[in-house]
Amino acid sequence: MNNVLEYLENIDVNNQKGIKDLKDYISYQDLKIISKRIGTFLIRKTASRKAIPIYMEKGAKCVSLFMGSLYAGCFYTLLNTDLPAKRLKDIMNVLESDIILTDNDHLKTIKEIFPEKSIYCYEDMINSDIDLSLLSKRRENSLSGDPVYANFTSGSTGVPKGVLISHDNIISFIDTFTATFNISKNDCIGNQAPFDFDVSVKDIYSALKTGAMLVIVPKEYFSQPALLLDYLEDNKVTTLVWAVSALCLVSSFHGLNYKKPQMINKIFFSGEVMPVKHLNNWLQAYPKALFVNLYGPTEITCNCTYHIIDKQKNYDIIPIGRAFLNHQVFLIDNNNLEIKDDDIKGEIVVKSKTVALGYYNDLVRTKRAFVQNPLNNKYLDIVYKTGDLGYYHNGELYFAGRRDFQVKYMGHRIELEEIDKNITNIPGIIRSTTLFILEKEKLVCFYVGTMEKKELYSNLKKDLPLFMVPTKYYKLDNMPLTKNGKVDRGELKRLYEEDL
Repeated sequence: MNNVLEYLENIDVNNQKGIKDLKDYISYQDLKIISKRIGTFLIRKTASRKAIPIYMEKGAKCVSLFMGSLYAGCFYTLLNTDLPAKRLKDIMNVLESDIILTDNDHLKTIKEIFPEKSIYCYEDMINSDIDLSLLSKRRENSLSGDPVYANFTSGSTGVPKGVLISHDNIISFIDTFTATFNISKNDCIGNQAPFDFDVSVKDIYSALKTGAMLVIVPKEYFSQPALLLDYLEDNKVTTLVWAVSALCLVSSFHGLNYKKPQMINKIFFSGEVMPVKHLNNWLQAYPKALFVNLYGPTEITCNCTYHIIDKQKNYDIIPIGRAFLNHQVFLIDNNNLEIKDDDIKGEIVVKSKTVALGYYNDLVRTKRAFVQNPLNNKYLDIVYKTGDLGYYHNGELYFAGRRDFQVKYMGHRIELEEIDKNITNIPGIIRSTTLFILEKEKLVCFYVGTMEKKELYSNLKKDLPLFMVPTKYYKLDNMPLTKNGKVDRGELKRLYEEDL
């Protein structure tokens, strides 16, 4: 297989499933037709291998624009409608695209932001004719190494980085992922992640690979657990591939006391460290379900390791586990030497066919992160240095925080995640995030829970050395999250600065 469109094209004509959101349903057979109409339209507007920015809410129509972009021999980027105009302009500056796709609901807004661009609407494109000759020519010139999408992550310089993922990358991962966990046409996948976040890639392409139903959960339902759980139940969802924060939110609001959707049998989580107390809530609700901790940065196409939860084991820390088939995951020290012994921390490095093409239109940062394998000096062998720390223990790989979350305080090297793990283990604490404020040389704790600040401080002094105990505490109603469902550390720092 050389092109992810083959997933869609290979779906049995008798398969009546498709992609559903709150407003629309597109069967896979209709998706094939609509996508070819969009592809034909785009071929007449742009050259192959160009970026196709798409500004609209995630949904069934959005997937058809993704596939249409691929039929045109291009790659897509979702412009999240929640992003401020400046961020959208930064992304467009990287993409250097003259066109934007949208729908009638968002046409006015995007025209105001980009009056100079050619903007085309979904409602117009789906009425185009299908030109099989044009589509065939584009397909003949396509390569398995061509890009499929660019998802943007934050850049340390302030310029967002567009992680570019190819057909080869997706096929290598999705074939392994669906086979490893027996995802099939009998499944119904309940999508939580935004479409500009790579967790959604597992939802979309696992559904296309297997012919499973894809149900897109409205983002507003995640603040209304009753509606969320009713929606999962009504749509007979079997499979959740969710960010840790989404599972924690349901658990925090005691949603599972209201309803336990009966068909759920596979629960995958990733993005952050799963607090054990929240995992236990889900395990209690679904004692027969498969639970899997997934690990991997955007740059390696979703995930490179997994750990299947052992329900007979009482976890203190959940491992990130073992490498997927056809992935090599190893640790290196500061001298680029491999670490094999237990309990020694090093940087996690990944070698696989799933390693991204790099950062679009940014060769400098690409060369910095995608490097020659330090364990091989015999031939070109590109690996991705994750910037994450890990260690081995009893044959399992464990996540140990970010290199940039490792701080030096009072003469000691401290992992901020270690502090948070201890805090969340305290009864009455739901979530915790600790920041190191460099300018003030201060550890600051932000937490959600019933415990008062003084009591929390007293508890921590019993369990941690003094140099690891935060000196300032903020009790929050909710932990602020990024659009990708991770803790928004920038917002937390802003709250701290406002309080000065």
